[in-house]
Amino acid sequence: MTNDDIEIIGKNVKDMYGTFMGKVIGTITDIDGSIQSVGIDCGSQGLQQIQYEQLVVQGDIVIFIPKWRLDSQRLIREKQLTLRRLKALIDIVSENDDMKADAEIIHEKYKSKLVSLDETEHEIKAILEARLTELDDQMKSAKMLSFDAKVQYKSNEISDATFETVKSCTTEVIEHVTHETAEIANVKRRIADLELEVHEISSPTTPDIQESAVSYLETPEPQQLVQAILPEAPTDPIVGHSEPIEAKSQPTPESSSESEVTFAFPEPPKQVTPATSNDNNDNDWLARMEAQ
Repeated sequence: MTNDDIEIIGKNVKDMYGTFMGKVIGTITDIDGSIQSVGIDCGSQGLQQIQYEQLVVQGDIVIFIPKWRLDSQRLIREKQLTLRRLKALIDIVSENDDMKADAEIIHEKYKSKLVSLDETEHEIKAILEARLTELDDQMKSAKMLSFDAKVQYKSNEISDATFETVKSCTTEVIEHVTHETAEIANVKRRIADLELEVHEISSPTTPDIQESAVSYLETPEPQQLVQAILPEAPTDPIVGHSEPIEAKSQPTPESSSESEVTFAFPEPPKQVTPATSNDNNDNDWLARMEAQ
């Protein structure tokens, strides 16, 4: 154990957002003298054993870093490095195809590394979701305390100083919860971006739609000639039936004269001429003579 490690004992511990957690009362070391964990007196929560890698000494204060933050940072760092090496390996093989057999062994190694990182990623995601649930409960509790203090203040149950103290403390808790929630959201977004990069590298590249359409239209010349030739008409004579084909004729209704309606048109009047007028006069004269 070094002198710097010994100086950690007796110092106050705060989280990343300044909230007091407790005081360091001792350490547990390995056979080589390195510190494995640190004992922190957290008051009502009792003695907590914290991994030494989660603590950072800054002057007289020891800063506590949550484990989900360390694990997620380690995951992101290892996954980014593995992706960069995979991309470099693909570039090397694309430039020199003779090295494909040699690069296959290293490629399988990086693929197995990505598989193990995916399992770690699944565990970290579950931890992040659980932490978000805890933060949501803390946010509800802080808001409830603040609202209840306001009701007590309005009903003259507590003084102005007490109300301001409650308001200040609950506001600080709400700010801490908001910051940690935003940080978790940022970590989840970075993990999702890395998942997309892994998918793009592992999935085979598909040709562009436009290129595939052009290749479909650009058919070979002989094939185009075959498609352009229309089928020829048959040259064999068509054998017909020797017997005439009788067409069935539907009976037509007979025209009956009885049903026809005839119209008798009046004869036109005779034209009066001088001859007809003389004959009438002669007849009248003979009739008068006989009467005498």
